[in-house]
Order: sequence, then structure tokens, then C-alpha cells
Amino acid sequence: MPTLTGAMTLSLPKWFDLHTHFRQGPATAAYIQAHLEMGCAGALAMPNTQPPVSRVSGAVQSDGWSIESYAADLRAAGAEAFELLIVPLYLTRQTTAAMIEEGAKSGTLRACKYYPPHGTTNAEHGLPMDDLIGGEVLKAMEQYGIVLCIHGEQHALSGPDYIDAQQNAETRFYTERMPRLLAAHPKLRIVCEHITTRAATEFVASAPAHVGATITPQHLLYTLGHLIQGLKYHLYCLPVVKFQDDRAALRKAVTTPGQTKFFAGTDSAPHTTKATACGCAAGCFTGGCAPQLYAMAFEEAGADLTIPQGQRLFENFLSLNGPAFYGFPASAQRFQMEKAASLTAILETPAGPVTPLPIGLNLELTWRLVE
Repeated sequence: MPTLTGAMTLSLPKWFDLHTHFRQGPATAAYIQAHLEMGCAGALAMPNTQPPVSRVSGAVQSDGWSIESYAADLRAAGAEAFELLIVPLYLTRQTTAAMIEEGAKSGTLRACKYYPPHGTTNAEHGLPMDDLIGGEVLKAMEQYGIVLCIHGEQHALSGPDYIDAQQNAETRFYTERMPRLLAAHPKLRIVCEHITTRAATEFVASAPAHVGATITPQHLLYTLGHLIQGLKYHLYCLPVVKFQDDRAALRKAVTTPGQTKFFAGTDSAPHTTKATACGCAAGCFTGGCAPQLYAMAFEEAGADLTIPQGQRLFENFLSLNGPAFYGFPASAQRFQMEKAASLTAILETPAGPVTPLPIGLNLELTWRLVE
């Protein structure tokens, strides 16, 4: 049970970021430390590294990490301090049902990641969902209870089809592909990651209990208008922020009393160079400030974090629903946030500086972490 003490100090179980990016190389330790400092008890670390996490076991090779080798690298960079670390297997054309069986039986594999081809950073190894539906890989995942983490956007669309007032890449995926996926694999455990639209929200809400979703702080706080007005490129992520009606659906989903399907996954994605010659790198860095942003989003959605009802809504989303969905215990440790103005700082790393989202938006936080 969350508690509120003193000058609006909120005490919560430490939380698990069930969608984040730690990358690889000398900056990884700084990214992990930023998560530890914001009360994070564990993480699901995305496998779209260079090279990708495309095997279950063995040493890192030129064409790919294994789950074992990447997890060991993360632990050496500081992730040993987490209570739990999950590294999903990147689904590629080289993924086999035998890999799934091997990973499940060894306990190494808990989740697999679907990327639409070229759909986001380092997604060029992905394959179309149509090539997976009904196949042996998803059947093996279904058999062994492995979670499918989905970047839910339709790939290979033209600009006008990618986003317009009536539909976009995400709505098309959730109305055209997801029903087929569920019909072919009715027992497959699925996390619809970083959902952004009313269509995706309503799909998850009406789906069986073994289908859940992560939502990022930026998609609860901002809309396409915020991104476009002044071209605030630090808000550029994929899937891109959407419209007011979509944001309202997301906010309603996370603040519905007793909801168990929606939980925290920041998609925090550090880039030392955000604006490049060939376009803007996709991803908002929210390491060090995600719980504060989530709290601000809940307040904007109408949740009163000074009373038990509002506190329970926030605790369920941030700290409890994710562990329950993935089947591990919530953290017994706690962290505190205080209702007070605070500023974030540029994260200095050996690879270069990384700008957190609040700095990129010139945003003062209204909550701060208590050490």
C-alpha cells in the first residue's frame, strides 16, 4: 500500500521498467545508474543492440549477442544491483522453435521481441508479422509460456499511410494484424509495448487477461501538437505521440480503478546525437526522471495522489501490475517521491552527453525523488 507522509512525500514499492534501452559500450553503466537512481528495481532491456541479441546462449559474435552474453555485459556495467533483469530474444529470420525450447527449458528465455522491419532504431533485422503468425516459433512460445513483446506498427507504409487523421501505422496493426495473431495463437502471452492510440488501448482492454500493455510517460503527457509546435525533436520517438483523443484513452486506461493490464515501460532511449544529417534519432531519454513524469501524467489525468484512491491507481500502474503480468514478485523495497519542483541534468557519459526529455522540452518537474 502506498503511503503519503510529511510534506506530500509518496512512498512506493520500487518499480520495474519493463521496456527500456541500455545500449552497449562505455555509456551503458551511466544508463543503468540513471535507472537505479530513480527507484528502479529491475528492467526488461531491449535487444535491438548492435549487433542484435539474436541467440539464447553462447559468447557474443560479430553477427549477434546471446541473451547470456548481453545480460552478463549489463550486469558487469551495474545491472547486478537490480532485483531482476530480463533480456528478450530479438525475433529474426534465424530464430527457430528449437531456440525457444532451449531457452525456456534453461530458464534463460522469458520474452521475445517483435520489431517491424526498419520500424525503429536497429530494427532492420525484424521480419513482417505475417511471416510469424501461425509459424513454429510462435507456437513454441505459446507452448512454453514465453511472452511476445510487440512493437505494434505496420511496416512499409508510405508517408500518407503512416499517419493521417483517420488511421496510422499503429491503428492498422491493431485492427488488421493483432486479431489474426490472437486467433492463430489464442494462448500466447503478449505485451503490446508503448501503445499510443485509442485503437490499441481498446484492443488490449477487450483482449484476454494474458494480453497486457506498457505505456510511456511521454505518451501520457504529450500529443503530436506538442511535438510539431516548435519542432521539439527531443519528444520524437517511435511510435510517435498521437492526438488528444488517443492520449485521453491512454489516461483513462491507466486511471481505471482495479485495472491490471496496463503498466510502466518507459522506452527510455538514450542518444548522444539526437538530430542527425539524415533525420532525427527516435527515442526519448527518461532515465532519472520517469517516476516524476508518470506522477505528473496521472495528476493531469485527474488522479489525486494525495488521497489513498489516487495513490493506489499510481502504485498499481507503476509498481504492481507489471510484475504480476510477468509472473514475478513486486519489490519489497521502497522509494520515495516528494511533491516539489526539481530540475533534471544532462547525463554525461563516456560516449557523450545525453539530454533527458525534460531538458529537451524546457520542463520543470513538479515531483522530485527523495534520496
